[in-house]
Amino acid sequence: MNVQWPNNLPLPSVEGYGLSPQDSVLRTDMESGPARQRRRFRQTPTRINVRWLFTAYEFALFEAWYKFHAEEGGQWFEITLLGGLGLLPHEARFTRQFEATLVAGVFWEVRSELEVRERPTLDEGALNLLLELNAEDIFSMGHELHPLVHQTLPSQLPVAVTT
Repeated sequence: MNVQWPNNLPLPSVEGYGLSPQDSVLRTDMESGPARQRRRFRQTPTRINVRWLFTAYEFALFEAWYKFHAEEGGQWFEITLLGGLGLLPHEARFTRQFEATLVAGVFWEVRSELEVRERPTLDEGALNLLLELNAEDIFSMGHELHPLVHQTLPSQLPVAVTT
């Protein structure tokens, strides 16, 4: 993927920002007894409602980028978006045409919806560790790991001999 969100355009604002994960489970109601469910996909797209507030210059830049680089919204591109792990790069594309409204005769408010292939999340190992330990345990382990990594282990490494 070569298309990038332009560095000189702002990221979406938090106002109106929302995540809608798509269904990855198929549910079949049975004639009698409980319904059956099964997972259909491991990677499920998420729809994200986005809003930008652009100056006239930024809006002109956005329109041209949308038309030529994002190919009228059909092209995947990389953009930094907010999720549970904070601001991280996402692979996204527009799911519908943007809507632009002039605000106070000065700014352009642009609203649309993005689809991201996969939201960055904790991996299963990190999840299991965080479910087992509480925040105090993790914090105290950090204090124990620092001396181990920076003092104890380096002192036990063999010294390189130079001739």
